[in-house]
Amino acid sequence: MELSQVLNGLRDPMGVPFYPWLFQVLMVLTFALHIIFVNLAIGGSFMAFYEHYKKGEYNKKLSGFLARATTVNLSAAVVLGVAPLLFVQVIYDPFWYVSNLLSAWWAIGFLCFVTAAFLALYAFYLKRSGNMKGFGFFGWATFVLLLLAGFSMHLLSFQFLEPEKWKVWYLTGTVMNTSGTTIYDFSISRYLHFIIPSFAITGVFMMLYGWFFSKREDMDKEYLHWVAVSGAKMALWATIVQIIIGLWWLFSLPFAKNFATNPFFLIGAALGVVFLFVLVAAQNAPEKYAVLSALFAFLAVLGMSVSREVLRMVYLGKFNYSIYTYKLNLHWGSTALFLLTFVMGIIVMVYPLAVAWKLGRYGKTNEEGV
Repeated sequence: MELSQVLNGLRDPMGVPFYPWLFQVLMVLTFALHIIFVNLAIGGSFMAFYEHYKKGEYNKKLSGFLARATTVNLSAAVVLGVAPLLFVQVIYDPFWYVSNLLSAWWAIGFLCFVTAAFLALYAFYLKRSGNMKGFGFFGWATFVLLLLAGFSMHLLSFQFLEPEKWKVWYLTGTVMNTSGTTIYDFSISRYLHFIIPSFAITGVFMMLYGWFFSKREDMDKEYLHWVAVSGAKMALWATIVQIIIGLWWLFSLPFAKNFATNPFFLIGAALGVVFLFVLVAAQNAPEKYAVLSALFAFLAVLGMSVSREVLRMVYLGKFNYSIYTYKLNLHWGSTALFLLTFVMGIIVMVYPLAVAWKLGRYGKTNEEGV
């Protein structure tokens, strides 16, 4: 039996309850939001403990702000990560489930890594202002555990794209590998392509911090400007490194994919270049360009998310697998309930954000500026 028949035969016989394109659009959008908060968690955790061990007063203050903010950003990353994962399971179920079974311990390990990272982050945050002896390593632990969580997701997502290798990986002669611990394939350039932007996004976050509180009378203007300038520099250099990593990843793709000429990739790359130019302009006035930098950072990430989905369709297209041919079994009740809860979830998230915005803009802050 051909592999394409196997893959299409592994689909849910009940089909999907609504048109697949809707799940795909929401998957790309929610993934973009999710990866931004993942970047903030990774970059923020690193900068929190890095600044803590520097001697300056501003460094200590910035460390406290980032440590507290990262607890929120990591929570948001987890919540927003549920949506794209569910959408993947709906329209790409044969690929996702097989990849998870092949490396089951890494799939389970992801949950362990994230949970341990949460605990380590709170241990660092709660103890950073007191005696750090015996607790300083929790800052490093948070960063390393988040990298391991990202590694697990990268591993599963990358093996997802190579169904022609599944049988070879699983079966050696007559011996089946059922351990679930094996790492079958890995792409360092693809992995770094998701990790390096953490420092660019965190840099923009620091620029926004300086801009947001710049009109507050109870905030140290010199400190805010220092944070914004530091963030702008970090964002610029991280973006330059990211472009280099992106080219490395691009040239590592199979030549037959012709992805470098794909219009979706070109649009995504153009958005990244525009983001770079905005950061160059922001070096002299980071507070002035903070909002514009954040806008193009989001557009660049969204462009990357769209390109990622297009590339996935290119990979799987050679197996005659298309989400648009998934059996359709329209179910208006469950679809309406899903969309209603989706909208309500947005409302629930927007309200506390609006309250936090007003309090932060016009209220008082603690010694950490939060």
